[in-house]
Amino acid sequence: MKLRQSLFAGFYAIATLGFIAGNALAADPYPNKPVTLVVPFAAGGPTDAVARLIAVPMGKELGQTVIVENTVGAGGTIAATRVARSAPDGYMIFIHHMGMATAPALYKKLNFDPMKDFEYIGQVVDVPMVLLGRKNFPPNNFKELETYIKANKDKVTLANAGPGAVSQLCGLLFMSREGVELTTVPYKGTGPALTDLLGGQVDLLCDQTTQTVPYIKDGLVKAYGVTTPKRLPALPNIPTLDEQGLKGFEVKVWHGMYVSKGTPPAVVNKINKALNVALNDPEVKARLAESNIEIVSPAKRTPKGLQEHLEAEINKWGPVIRKAGAYAD
Repeated sequence: MKLRQSLFAGFYAIATLGFIAGNALAADPYPNKPVTLVVPFAAGGPTDAVARLIAVPMGKELGQTVIVENTVGAGGTIAATRVARSAPDGYMIFIHHMGMATAPALYKKLNFDPMKDFEYIGQVVDVPMVLLGRKNFPPNNFKELETYIKANKDKVTLANAGPGAVSQLCGLLFMSREGVELTTVPYKGTGPALTDLLGGQVDLLCDQTTQTVPYIKDGLVKAYGVTTPKRLPALPNIPTLDEQGLKGFEVKVWHGMYVSKGTPPAVVNKINKALNVALNDPEVKARLAESNIEIVSPAKRTPKGLQEHLEAEINKWGPVIRKAGAYAD
């Protein structure tokens, strides 16, 4: 009897150890393999540049390589759908700009819900914009511009980078606030739109500071106002649109980071910590500053900060897009 009890106890101990070991293996600390950072736009663009810049320091903090992967198409909705349907384990991270907030209004059919299908990591950076005019456009300042467009609204052309682009949204908000409908000219990207503005083929364009500051400083275009609440260090002499009468006018190409819904809180917290470590890296700060890209405040670099901002942006842009009937599908 004693022998049988000893054997049973031995087998029980072995089984218990095996169970514990199995659970330990199943619960390996995150991450134990490379992590993918999905970018919804082509390589070389502003969002891709930000992703590749922060991927290295994030990887160092996580202890695994962060691989940047471009999944392009449909204004970022293809990539968003892919991440929303991915396993909720933190191995597929998503970085997207304000297109996450405008997609519900821009697309009549959307395969994901920005407010229900993701866990939020935090906001990342903001890219300011400037309302520009061609060099020989008659108005020399914003007040003159307001007077001119109201008297010549059928003649003024407003360029943008195509349906759903931030330049288009900025233009829609501007026209809505001014109570005018200008002739919009869509392009396949802000590059060709800016080229035609420089060449005098179009009158106005709302574009990011990442590519327009040199042209403004060289006097090749006219800058009527920046779209941020405060003046920009790179353009201290250019007033904001807010201070020139368009109260509350704010358009930034803000970026946020997400993972699929159901990802464990501990994993979300690890990714958030890695994001903050990356944004506090001196080299990252310097590189972003060179491109006139602003790192958001620590309070915004949180899951709550991103969730609240995304919801506010959806409520802000939805009415503007629906009123204009500017659908992307």
